Amino acid sequence: MSLSRMIALFERVVIFMAALGGAIVLIQMVWISYGVFTRYALNAPDRMVTEATALLLFPVAFAGLAYALREDAYPRVTMLTDRFGLRARKGFALLNMGLMLAVGLFFSLAAIKATTGAFKSGASSEILLWPRYAFWAPGAAALVLFSIYAALRFARLVVTPASDLKSEV
Repeated sequence: MSLSRMIALFERVVIFMAALGGAIVLIQMVWISYGVFTRYALNAPDRMVTEATALLLFPVAFAGLAYALREDAYPRVTMLTDRFGLRARKGFALLNMGLMLAVGLFFSLAAIKATTGAFKSGASSEILLWPRYAFWAPGAAALVLFSIYAALRFARLVVTPASDLKSEV
């Protein structure tokens, strides 16, 4: 399978993961609204809403990482690098993508370790008694997806001549 086809395949998964993150945000929005309604209108607060929405923050935080990379949505200051030639700009782009990949791999490994640790220990949330690994696993999957996608984008940067780079530099 060619690098371009692998990137295209992973971009479909990236879009799905971002949509899943959006769905979780909608669930949180409805659940928090329900909690506010029951607390103030019915004077019967929902004890689960705070913990559940807090636990859902971890997967939401990382669900859109790869999508932001796909859309080139990460901030970049290019006032200085724009003054360099194409080869130097490609070097900076490689450094930037390499740093993103390294950070993504670090957090992927940390999230995988947390997920497996929570699974092995059988830890559950305090009020809901839901297994904690169920909340760590989607975030870990999103981080692994980001790392794989960043590695593919890094590989594409390596093989693309500096004169052909437009959006990366």
